Amino acid sequence: MTGEETNWAHGVSRLSVTNVPEGAINLNVAGRRLAGPVQGFGKMWQKTYRVELPKERVTAADLITAWKQNFPSFWPAGNRFYAPLTGIKPGEVALLNLTLPGRMKLSTGVMVLYADHESFTLMTPEGHMFAGWITFSASERDDVTVAQAQVLMRASDPLFELGLAMGGHRQEDRFWGETLAALAAHFGETAVVQTQVVCVDKRRQWSRWGNIWQSSAIRSTGFMLTAPARALGRAGRPRS
Repeated sequence: MTGEETNWAHGVSRLSVTNVPEGAINLNVAGRRLAGPVQGFGKMWQKTYRVELPKERVTAADLITAWKQNFPSFWPAGNRFYAPLTGIKPGEVALLNLTLPGRMKLSTGVMVLYADHESFTLMTPEGHMFAGWITFSASERDDVTVAQAQVLMRASDPLFELGLAMGGHRQEDRFWGETLAALAAHFGETAVVQTQVVCVDKRRQWSRWGNIWQSSAIRSTGFMLTAPARALGRAGRPRS
């Protein structure tokens, strides 16, 4: 394959998870198909978050390298990104344990769809909060280096669409705003995060309402509620 082709994930029909990190919950990921905006239920949104850093402080290429290497550390408290052991490379799968409104814990994941020295893109599986992808990139303009995170997404099912309308959009904007602020702080800068939100398609795809059967929110809640029973079952097993 050419250099450009090696930057893309190839031949992924269903996600596979190996070497689960300690503390991670492998739920709603293994065996799932990828889901882009076409497979989602809700309105389609494009959200762009940017910060500008002095070019003399960091180049675009060095920023992306640091972003990949330290990606989990930039996430807001209460949210965990369990990076693949091989790093952020095409085709690799990461597990996510997230905190949603109401302190609900959600377990899901993402796959690295594309990665090169200027950007990398993560894509969601079935059952994730949204169906789509998010691209992290850096570019240089005049005397600044611009770091950007851009999401193209639809809520994956009616439940998540309702959640977005009831504060989910604000929480997502705050999440990526804090992430980019942490990225800027990594380079010793206090930067103002610029946010742009555009509704690309106001229609809901009602033919996709059945996505709710794959909902990571429902399955994560069920997993948490049955945790005591699983613990009792393990305690009652005879030790070998």
